[in-house]
Amino acid sequence: MKLFWLITVALLLNACVPSKQYKDLKYQYDNCKADIARLSADNLAYTTRNKDLELQLAEAKQQVNTAEKTVSQMQASCDLLKADYDKLNTSYNNLVEDNKQALNSKDTETKKALNKLQSTQEELFKRQDELQQLNAALAEQKKALNNTELELQKREQKVSELQRLLAEKDSITLALKNKVAQALGGFINNGLKVEQRNGNVYVSMDEKLLFASGSTVVDKNGEVALKNLAQVLAENPDINVEVEGHTDNVPISGGAIKDNWDLSVLRATSVTKILLNNKLINPKRIVPSGRSEYVAIAKNDNADNKKKNRRIEIILKPNLDALMELLEKK
Repeated sequence: MKLFWLITVALLLNACVPSKQYKDLKYQYDNCKADIARLSADNLAYTTRNKDLELQLAEAKQQVNTAEKTVSQMQASCDLLKADYDKLNTSYNNLVEDNKQALNSKDTETKKALNKLQSTQEELFKRQDELQQLNAALAEQKKALNNTELELQKREQKVSELQRLLAEKDSITLALKNKVAQALGGFINNGLKVEQRNGNVYVSMDEKLLFASGSTVVDKNGEVALKNLAQVLAENPDINVEVEGHTDNVPISGGAIKDNWDLSVLRATSVTKILLNNKLINPKRIVPSGRSEYVAIAKNDNADNKKKNRRIEIILKPNLDALMELLEKK
């Protein structure tokens, strides 16, 4: 529905509003489409992960069912053996009584009764040992079944917690992107882009917004944008930040800056220092780095592409410690 209204407004404005406003609306529309595509890809990845965990749960449940059947069969065998034991015990008691009576009869009959009594007693002891062994095995099976059921419960809890943390992460990242886009709205389409990728928020600033050619000093217009971004970071203390400097592949000759490595690092450091002018931001949260020409977003084969590669990328990363800790648990 939102996409429909954006298209309708865009068409209407195309006919009756200035060209700049139409381009701004079209940019928002294109950005919205890109966000939908990325969110769909993220959702597919999370759905695949959930399916894998659900398959593991199904396998664990199958193991529980198998163990329960085994316990049931062993219980039945135990019951049969106990009945047999009771029968032998009754026979033994009867023989003991017969033996008492046989003591008063002939020696031959007495010996036969004693022999039978001894044989029955030995058989009884043998069955008693078997019953004890079966009881011990049954106890082990019950213990294994209890352990399997506990493991199944832990896995179910882990799946539930993982789903909750993934949903929370998506919500935090999207809310952060919206806050940043709102704070930097005046600079969008003027050398600045805000995107959501790989579970992070990327603020990409062209060289023209921040620096003069070959310079590491941020100009006034760029300082305003960075101060607005710093305010968002100050209000969200759980967000970690990486500031990356990027250049094209044109070699640097002369001057204090030796090469593109130096230029990218110094520019990232300059941006970091402006962000840290906001005293509510803990410096431990920010990591500046230089990537030189080696993480290009376009081929360095013409002036326009080289211009795209000369940029600063500020990567905002929500704290995922709870999610990573859960995934690392066995």
